[in-house]
Amino acid sequence: MLAASVGPATLACVGAHPRDLAPELDERSRAVLNFERSWWLEGGPKERLIRERLGISSTRYQQLLMRAIDLPEALRYDPMLVRRLRRLRESRRRKRLARRLGLPQ
Repeated sequence: MLAASVGPATLACVGAHPRDLAPELDERSRAVLNFERSWWLEGGPKERLIRERLGISSTRYQQLLMRAIDLPEALRYDPMLVRRLRRLRESRRRKRLARRLGLPQ
């Protein structure tokens, strides 16, 4: 039986929730989100902490982070963090576009 065809009554019978059927966030994306949530507690430059804890460059970290916050699994994993990061990204996009178009910010 496909997950899409499973109704709430069926889920209630087996004690599952719809989000239990969703794919889980991969380990690397989870590590990136966990780091982003708490890096500032450790002190020190973020770039150095990224290299030490994740073993990747800060550029690669940003790429993985931006990709991760677009995943529905990430939103389920940490809704407040993902929504905040999405808002910040969208705000930066709007500012860049306004600068390119010569609009007041």
